[in-house]
Amino acid sequence: MTNAIVAEGLVKRYGDVIALDGLDLAVEQGTVVGLLGPNGAGKTTTVRILTTLLEPDEGRATVNGLDAVTDARALRRIIGLSGQNAAVDEHLTGFENLDMVGRLYHLGRAESRERAHELLERFDLVEAGGRMAKTYSGGMRRRLDLAGALVAQPPILFLDEPTTGLDPRSRLGMWDVIGDLVRGGTTVLLTTQYLEEADQLADRIAVIDRGKVIAEGTADELKDQVGGERLELTVADAAHVEDARRALASVGTGEAKPDRDGRRLTVPVAGGSAVLVAAIRELDAAGVVVSDIGLRRPTLDDVFLSLTGHAAEEAAGNGVAPGADADSPTTTKDKEVAAR
Repeated sequence: MTNAIVAEGLVKRYGDVIALDGLDLAVEQGTVVGLLGPNGAGKTTTVRILTTLLEPDEGRATVNGLDAVTDARALRRIIGLSGQNAAVDEHLTGFENLDMVGRLYHLGRAESRERAHELLERFDLVEAGGRMAKTYSGGMRRRLDLAGALVAQPPILFLDEPTTGLDPRSRLGMWDVIGDLVRGGTTVLLTTQYLEEADQLADRIAVIDRGKVIAEGTADELKDQVGGERLELTVADAAHVEDARRALASVGTGEAKPDRDGRRLTVPVAGGSAVLVAAIRELDAAGVVVSDIGLRRPTLDDVFLSLTGHAAEEAAGNGVAPGADADSPTTTKDKEVAAR
């Protein structure tokens, strides 16, 4: 299958800070690739280079065979972009925002207005279409922003953390929209720090940390790197944690590790439900009372922890660090530039 997006050895520096450190990436046509990583990993910088908003210091990027630097003007005609913050003009109505984007893409007055009406309906914004965007809720603004990225019906769409800050219902709605786009043949590069989002939407996932892709594959392939099942249990009394660890020594395939709260243990195991039964017997024989116990497969959070040494949620709260995204989120001005 043809690669619609290719990045080779991308490097971007901001003074002493290295935002990208030789990043390589490939996205097959008609698929969703999730770029997964914490704030400061280099995700937004990657998107800004691929969408012609930023030039790399080293390396090369192409989209549909067009160079992101030398073919920037032609490339902008075939892509859509929705950033971390809803890039809408608060002093225009929802309809006027979409009509403006259509005019920037040179669709003409009639076609721009027709597309605006179509997208307002598609994103359930018909009733709000005549209101100024500053009166919209966060979820409505995000839907309007994504609608703006689709005005020109681009074959390739870049979504930079499109659901950040949305409530669970709005996030699920956005997932449905993205799924519909991909089923229609759109190629999507999705950056996210939400593990569940990458697991739900992406055909393949590239894990990025400190400006490099450190692992790539399907969600299942990445989980298989971590290995087998996990037995998780919570003891009723924290004083019995050590007793529980000794009791499980003969059951697990590795050492039982306590969680931060002091009562929860995680043990790598193999053998399915038979292991669960054996663990319960050993705990009962040791006089350890548990309030919860169960088996689970590795999650993407386990993958992230294994690859980087920290959980994704912890990393996301650390702010900008070496290897960070030093640029700002996508703005209305960026969207206007990308449409020219």
